[in-house]
Amino acid sequence: MKKYTRTVCLIDDDPIFIFGAKKLMERASFCDEVLVYTNGKEAIDALTLLMQTGPLTAIPDIIFLDLNMPIMDGWGFLDEFILIKPQKAIVIYIVTSSVSSADRKRALGYSETVKDYVIKPISPIRMNEIFEKYKKEEAQ
Repeated sequence: MKKYTRTVCLIDDDPIFIFGAKKLMERASFCDEVLVYTNGKEAIDALTLLMQTGPLTAIPDIIFLDLNMPIMDGWGFLDEFILIKPQKAIVIYIVTSSVSSADRKRALGYSETVKDYVIKPISPIRMNEIFEKYKKEEAQ
């Protein structure tokens, strides 16, 4: 079965979300590889190095980003990420337990990078909607 993207990145400190998201991607044959980082600092350091040294195919096409994490939260990651200017378009979905309208507004203010704001728990139906939307946009 055709994979829709080569690499997806999960940046989240919740092992249950990571496990579930990986299973959903596997069932949907959505990607070949899933990179997992448990905080924004670990992710920004690894992704920066990957963008400097790795092939374009190793750079994720999609990032699922939590906002509330230790060491560096999702906001810190977003601020650092926009400074590194990746060589290809990377879509970020905020996936968080925050129902704050201020957080939603702030996240969607990163309109160049953030595609959507998704509240946890993310259902299989919602994850499949994200996959389908991504597939349609990539086909265009």
